[in-house]
Amino acid sequence: MKAINPKRTVSSEAGVFELINTVIIAVLVILCLAPLLHIASMSLSSNRAILSGEVTVFPLEINFEAYQKIFQDASMIRSLLLSLGLTASYTALSMLMTVFAAYPLSKRLKGGKYVMFLIVFTMFFSGGTIPDYLLIRGLHLTNHLGSLLLPTMINPFFMIILITFLRSLPSGLLEAAEIDGSSHFHTLTRIVLPLSLPALATLSLFYAVGRWNGFMDALMYITDPKLYPIQLKLYQVVMNSMTNDPLSMQGDQVVSVLPESIKAASIMFATVPILLVYPWLQKYFISGVMIGAVKE
Repeated sequence: MKAINPKRTVSSEAGVFELINTVIIAVLVILCLAPLLHIASMSLSSNRAILSGEVTVFPLEINFEAYQKIFQDASMIRSLLLSLGLTASYTALSMLMTVFAAYPLSKRLKGGKYVMFLIVFTMFFSGGTIPDYLLIRGLHLTNHLGSLLLPTMINPFFMIILITFLRSLPSGLLEAAEIDGSSHFHTLTRIVLPLSLPALATLSLFYAVGRWNGFMDALMYITDPKLYPIQLKLYQVVMNSMTNDPLSMQGDQVVSVLPESIKAASIMFATVPILLVYPWLQKYFISGVMIGAVKE
């Protein structure tokens, strides 16, 4: 009778398990990418292919007229540049405020637990949409970029994540710096922040994506077309497409591109810039997504 090799059995079971996982992940990736590929294909396909319903995840009869229309529209370019500047400013200010709040709370700060209670309280209870609008209007921030920066400058959840990460840093290293006479600011800038790059990069990406995709606050507080961020401009394009006038073209201009193609190109126009940020932060993001997942 042949003896069963337990190592070979375990190895074969692990191989089957990995194969099943690979297939499941591949299917999920395809399901996630399919809508984006469909939108991209719609933006690049000809009018005939779109009207006939032949476009799936690959463009047919490639046509760049939709993108030409978008780049010829000065308001779209203005909204894109405004959103880029707004996202960069918001991310920098939010990270600055989050670090300055998380660093002292990561230590044995006197009364720190009461401050943390107030911070966590805001995660579950808020004033509501109408009081928020009345507050912004009372501060004369309507039609002002400050209405898109100040109300959500610190995310309590992100701050708690950073506090958890800072508490996981080697205490001996910080104590040695304190014994050497290092000030809190010097310790923060020269020791803590360099060791916290994965956390900072991950939270910066979350802040940037949140601001770039922000829509409701702009819809409530901004009515000046010159201050429309890209998401609000995209909303206008989608709404105007229902009247077959996607980019508000008037006069003797002939709309030679289908509204569906303009909508798809506008979506890609608003999506690609934030997608380009990820590769620069990938090496930090991979190590930072597990921050706070394990409590020692």
